[in-house]
Amino acid sequence: MRPTRLISIDDAPAITRLLEENRDFLAPWEPVRDEDYFTLAGQRTVIEGALERYAQGAALPCVILAPGDNEGETQVVGRINLNTIVRGPFQSASVGYLVAEKFNGRGLATAAVADIKRRAFEDLGLHRLEAGTLMNNRGSQKVLERNGFERFGLAPKYLKIAGEWQDHILFQVLAAES
Repeated sequence: MRPTRLISIDDAPAITRLLEENRDFLAPWEPVRDEDYFTLAGQRTVIEGALERYAQGAALPCVILAPGDNEGETQVVGRINLNTIVRGPFQSASVGYLVAEKFNGRGLATAAVADIKRRAFEDLGLHRLEAGTLMNNRGSQKVLERNGFERFGLAPKYLKIAGEWQDHILFQVLAAES
């Protein structure tokens, strides 16, 4: 079973459930969202936008998969994206991901990052991937480090997360080093 696949509009119900069930768990790591974001219609809009950016070559929006209850079945347990794909002399993208709380600690994020990294370098021909984590997000830092990402900086007040501009540790991995 592959740990990720391209998101589809048919994933909207599963993503909506995941976000509803994990709203409190994800809140410290995510931007403040309006209520519509947590609805089926809101997630359809999010997915449609992500697929438009994918069609333009600016993103690779995927879901993270885990084995389902029945043999051969999979379930959506998270999201992972290559965002802001820039071509030309930069050949770079940023990585962002989330995994449902009950699936944390099972290696799913590590496998998903490995898969998206392979796709970025082998399939898309990118040179560099970047990711940022909150200062206290040690779990995500370990996922990145296991995948060859190295810390390269600190970005003060980088993103507005949980309603506040927060510092982030920046990581990168280069294709030649992976």
